[in-house]
Amino acid sequence: MTDEIQLQVNEYLPLRDVVFQTLRQAILRGTLQPGERLMEIHLAQKLGVSRTPVREAIRMLELEGLVTMVPRKGAIVAEITVSDLENVLEVRTALEELAVKKACQNMTEEELFQLKAAAGAFEEQLKNNDLLACAQADVEFHEIISQSTGNRRLIQILNNIREQIYRYRLEYLKDPSSHERLVTEHAAICGALEERNEEKAMEVVRIHIDQQKQSIMESLERR
Repeated sequence: MTDEIQLQVNEYLPLRDVVFQTLRQAILRGTLQPGERLMEIHLAQKLGVSRTPVREAIRMLELEGLVTMVPRKGAIVAEITVSDLENVLEVRTALEELAVKKACQNMTEEELFQLKAAAGAFEEQLKNNDLLACAQADVEFHEIISQSTGNRRLIQILNNIREQIYRYRLEYLKDPSSHERLVTEHAAICGALEERNEEKAMEVVRIHIDQQKQSIMESLERR
């Protein structure tokens, strides 16, 4: 799917980093699929750059675990594995629990209103059957919670984790049977935050993420 990739120009970043961010987003969003080869010459021509920044970007992607080097094949997009899924969701669960606990303490009425609106927007996107739009709406819902904590380091780490799980998020959204459950869980999170009930909010978020994990694992097993 390399024909769909366009360079994300940023005059403040070195070209290597611009190429890295472009390819990283393409992998996370599924434009570049697991197992797909990353051919330096083709990518360089497509992005309008030399092979050097492409080569450097691929090395950076390998360090992040998004690319694997295979003998006689070169660089390929890393497969989505159960082990990777379990590791990243284990970290996400702990961070999201902390986020809702802090949100119970700090969330304003305006932010709560925005959260409920984001939950409604997510539900509307599900009806449109646009997976990318649904995934973005889901991200925005959780970002409102993290922003409300007021903890800039927590916000930064959570944003990074959410980028890493973007392609996992698309996997569970592909399952129509999960949609009603996701809407219900978002409503439960909103309710717990409105009540300022830290224990309930943490429990609901833990269940929310665990359900996603089970759905994604089932999807991986069907492949």
